[in-house]
Amino acid sequence: MTLAQRIDTDLKDAMRAKETTKLGVLRMLKSALKYAAIEKSGAEAELDEAETTQVIRKQVKQRQDSIESFEKGDRAELAAKEKSELAILQQYLPAAMSAEDLARIVQETIAEVGATSRAQMGAVMKALGAKVAGRADGKTLSQEVQRQLG
Repeated sequence: MTLAQRIDTDLKDAMRAKETTKLGVLRMLKSALKYAAIEKSGAEAELDEAETTQVIRKQVKQRQDSIESFEKGDRAELAAKEKSELAILQQYLPAAMSAEDLARIVQETIAEVGATSRAQMGAVMKALGAKVAGRADGKTLSQEVQRQLG
């Protein structure tokens, strides 16, 4: 079952179970996926697994930014709502890499690329993109690359 099919199935289940929060999040996610497919190549286009995961990561990032903003603004009730939405979205992401695995992959990639300074960080990040494939966010990757090149 593809990720998009799983989202559709869970959406139907949420409708039947009258889970309003989950239903709202999945409808928003389906909408975001449809917009991304249209941007890609028209109304009948479909996203592959990597593109679908990328859209979900974008939605997760939006929730994380909102939570941070709401907490700074002392809006605990809105932050709690965003946290519940974030938990639902994270169910559709692949399992995150452990810190040890991430450090090992970054070290191997730096050796493959032959990077010796932060000036070559772009080449390392590009090579890491395919290896990590959605199991770690860009910020975490960037920090680890900087730490090892620094």
